[in-house]
Amino acid sequence: MRKMRLIYCCSALLLLILLSRTCQSGNILVFPLEGSHWINMDILLQALHSRGHNLTIVRSSKSWYIKDNSTYYSTYTVPVERGLDKEFITRIIYEIMEFERGSLPLANFFHLTVGMFSSFVDAHKAVGEFISALLSDRELMRMLNDTKFDVVLTDPCWGGGPILAKYLNLPLVYNVRWLVVGEAHLAIAPSPTSYIPTTGTGLTDSMSFFQRVKNMILQLITQTQKHLLIKAVYQEICDTYLGPENDFNQLLIDADIWLMRVDFVFEYPRPTMPNVVYMGGFQCKPPKPLPQHLEEFVQSSGEHGVIIMSLGTFVNELPADMANEIAAAFAKLPQKVIWRYKGSRPSTLANNTLLVDWMPQNDLLGHPKVKVFVAHGGTNGVQEAIYHGVPVVGLPVFFDQYDNLIRLEDRGGAKILTLSTVDKDNNFLKAIQDVLNEPSYRMNMQRLSRLHRDQPITPMDNALFWIEFVMRHKGAAHLKPASLRMSWYSYHSVDVALFLGGAVLLMVLTIFFFMRCLCNAMCKSKVKQE
Repeated sequence: MRKMRLIYCCSALLLLILLSRTCQSGNILVFPLEGSHWINMDILLQALHSRGHNLTIVRSSKSWYIKDNSTYYSTYTVPVERGLDKEFITRIIYEIMEFERGSLPLANFFHLTVGMFSSFVDAHKAVGEFISALLSDRELMRMLNDTKFDVVLTDPCWGGGPILAKYLNLPLVYNVRWLVVGEAHLAIAPSPTSYIPTTGTGLTDSMSFFQRVKNMILQLITQTQKHLLIKAVYQEICDTYLGPENDFNQLLIDADIWLMRVDFVFEYPRPTMPNVVYMGGFQCKPPKPLPQHLEEFVQSSGEHGVIIMSLGTFVNELPADMANEIAAAFAKLPQKVIWRYKGSRPSTLANNTLLVDWMPQNDLLGHPKVKVFVAHGGTNGVQEAIYHGVPVVGLPVFFDQYDNLIRLEDRGGAKILTLSTVDKDNNFLKAIQDVLNEPSYRMNMQRLSRLHRDQPITPMDNALFWIEFVMRHKGAAHLKPASLRMSWYSYHSVDVALFLGGAVLLMVLTIFFFMRCLCNAMCKSKVKQE
């Protein structure tokens, strides 16, 4: 009898748990990006699925990362004639690499900020065509409306998600670091250029006068590019599908919650907003056992340990001369090397180096025998290096990567090379040896790791809580500051300054004319007396 009662109690408890889980589940519409942006979004989606949420993704027929079938999400695929495909991205990246190798730093700076702008506009136009095709499909939009989604989750590096959320009148959550053009904080939080470096400058938060001049110039360039890009692509879509009264700039900054893929162990301290939630390192986790062949290779390194190298999602190969120089440098080291590389086998490759098409990067970084991480400086890789406390030799390729690495170097955890110098004067070998032989690099990274891990709640749990918060409360309007609805001149109090300046000027002029009249009257009186 007691056993039966126990069975009934357990069954009732299980039923309550299942019912509670079912009641709390929501419908989430996802507008993702490709490449490394999809990799971190996918990790977030798997965590949401494990909590019972239903996930639906809208994707382009040209998508190459986001698969059409999955066990934890469903998809709607929109046919398009062209897309932001792998070939397009790869072409831009290798153009950047070749230009940087043969140019002076100033020329490279203007090439990235001004010369490449037409390519960026073309990329956004391809995304714009996808959004237009999506919104023009009446049957698909009817189905999306009928599904009764609770929230739109998107990465706003491209501008489609905010437009879709507005069209469906749904709350909006960002998985964000970049906002169309520029770092996301710059659009919503006070960002003095005196100590907040603009992405692309490669500066820290301690700037000299001329560095502040450079920072201001790039900030003006970035804001100009943003204005031109939005006018050329996204505002036209808003005018067509949402009506001309909808300003895309306003849609872009009107998200309920901004899940920011940084934290203040990595990022420099700066002003922020109440609806910005920091989840830097949310994709990091304790390492799992390595595949047998990798574990055997790692263990064969003995006391010298292992170096791992990966240049990210898009850079699968390097120019032959650079690849040979790197392979030759690895050959001179006593460590074993695991190098993610898909190009032609370098002629100088030695037996201590293993080329792989893919590596379990997080699990390798968590292995005690890994001594150095040679990385391109993407946000995901930098956060994983911090989480596991592994020092970095940085080889940035494009966009934000140098700025990410400069934050590690400034904190003593990394050494940076450039594409123009990596294959000269044994620079690559010297950098590896410096980081291997100087204990401060590892000590500093381990200190950052301890700071990053010392939190009351994990970054992933924090992100999940706030997504579910928006679903429960149909948004988070109470966290949006009034500044988001103000014109630029009101936000910066230009109108108040002009009014006060005018009032002071009027007062000064009044006093001046009064004194003048008084002087004239006194002079006339004196003349009459004489």
